[in-house]
Amino acid sequence: MKKIDVMVTAFRDGFQSVYGARVLSSDFLPAVEAASRAGIRHFEAGGGAMFQSLYFYCNEDAFAMMDAFRKAAGPDADLQTLARGVNVVGLDSQPADIIKLHAELFKKHGITTIRNFDALNDVGNLVYSGRCIKEAGLRHEAVVTMMSLPPGCDGADKVHTPEFYAGVLRRIMDAGIEFDSLCFKDASGTATPAVVRETMKAARALLGGKKPLRFHTHDTAGTGVSCCLAALDGGADALDLSMSPVSGGTSQPDILSMWHALRGTGYDLGFDMNKVAEAEEVLKECMKGYFMPPEAKAVEPLIPFSPMPGGALTANTQMMRDNKIMDKFPSVIKEMEEVVRLGGYGTSVTPVSQFYFQQAFNNVMFGRWKKIADGYGRMVLGYFGRTPLPAAEEVVKAASEQLKLQPTTRSPLELDGENPSKGSAAARKKLAEAGLKDTPENVFIAATCLEKGITYLQGKGKVAVRKNAPAAPKGQNRFTVTLNGSSYKVELKDGAAVVNGEEFRSDIKPGFEAVHAAPAAAGGSAAPVKAPLPGLVLRLLKKQGEHVAADETFMVLEAMKMEVPIKAPSAGLLASLHVKQGDQVQADDVIAEIKGA
Repeated sequence: MKKIDVMVTAFRDGFQSVYGARVLSSDFLPAVEAASRAGIRHFEAGGGAMFQSLYFYCNEDAFAMMDAFRKAAGPDADLQTLARGVNVVGLDSQPADIIKLHAELFKKHGITTIRNFDALNDVGNLVYSGRCIKEAGLRHEAVVTMMSLPPGCDGADKVHTPEFYAGVLRRIMDAGIEFDSLCFKDASGTATPAVVRETMKAARALLGGKKPLRFHTHDTAGTGVSCCLAALDGGADALDLSMSPVSGGTSQPDILSMWHALRGTGYDLGFDMNKVAEAEEVLKECMKGYFMPPEAKAVEPLIPFSPMPGGALTANTQMMRDNKIMDKFPSVIKEMEEVVRLGGYGTSVTPVSQFYFQQAFNNVMFGRWKKIADGYGRMVLGYFGRTPLPAAEEVVKAASEQLKLQPTTRSPLELDGENPSKGSAAARKKLAEAGLKDTPENVFIAATCLEKGITYLQGKGKVAVRKNAPAAPKGQNRFTVTLNGSSYKVELKDGAAVVNGEEFRSDIKPGFEAVHAAPAAAGGSAAPVKAPLPGLVLRLLKKQGEHVAADETFMVLEAMKMEVPIKAPSAGLLASLHVKQGDQVQADDVIAEIKGA
């Protein structure tokens, strides 16, 4: 029997794919211990979205989580994290000092292997990042990213074929990048079994028989198990698999499903499946309180037409739910086909998958190419490296005009090294301004998580984990509500709310209306400024009563991981602000009023 190495992805990719990576470590660590007792020794233990999300949504320290994971998994476990080449664990690229610090800190906090990929398959983005991983004393798993192209795409015979993937591997080897294992990563689960099989054959021929060869996919299109079988047939000897309830659908195939598919073959996963089943029951118990998006466990036959990765799909649908625009999701997914076709055919994996989704979202909300998403625009202009094929001229032109940037062929590493707003010096400046300690960990958090990282370090972070609301007992109308440390006795009675014995009646309507805002200054009417789309108030750049110039940005919203500037339609006095930082707004909410000069 040929033993197949299995990396269990449940605690990183599984969580990202199902819960948008919004999972508290105290909830899942007992399941890590159970998995270890079941004989699992290779875990995906962080990185990717499971780094930023802890600061953004869980009010937790990712480095402390990695330390706790090491303790739960045991000293002999191979703990692996995910890095995005020069982006490391952020959505934006980083200069050399932060890339080096990433490897050193992850080694310090118990990680043994870093999987290193570039969504554009630009090998230049793997050279320095790979070197830093090896110099830190870690195992380096190099990656070639995969997907299939939507039907009808021009250039389908040139990219995302077995020959194309073999060419990327040759460039990795020719560049002298030292790696301990190789992974072919199909984040959208759209590669066909035939392409997977032929790709593995070509890779095995190039690598020889000793270098470990791994395959990673998602089951979103329903072909995960068949692609894993094709990978083994082509020469792979390692697979990524998950555990229920975070397996199948948008996540990886389940260990038990793969074991069943391999029964009667010459392959063995090397586990006692009864013990694995017991560990899965522990994980189910740990996660029973979390909201399970229905699309997370579904097979979506349209995914091959619009390759949205499993790890990004639910994160985006959850944000759309939060913003009450879930009805737009089918249109956005359909528009993905267009932005992939005209965007240069980078693989739909983070951060490029997020760029695709953001641009598709903008195309639906504002009209095609009327608003270029920052990440998508900089990608087609070359600021993240070279796309597999050139982006469409009309898209490059729109991006250049709207972002006021010229196309570039310079490497991201070179550009970021010249950017004074990036790197450890810029991060230390932010820490000093916020009165925070200058530690290597804090520098890295500030550099990769930006203002949200600073907010966490200041102790102002909030928990935004989606759990099922406990059902009130039938007929229950009395509650104790704690708000900012103060407790209130609330009784719902005859259409009124009785709070600490005092009765209140109110007419509650969605959104913010101008009539409830602070009054505008006397001497003239004030023009309302409305939110162009749902989002979170990220920054207020002006105070009520201050003057604003025409077209001046006075507020920034965050929507779908994008910053949306809110500009003054005319010069005047910012007569009233109807929102504060951290508020959630809906499209057409009145968020401010400006009185003409």
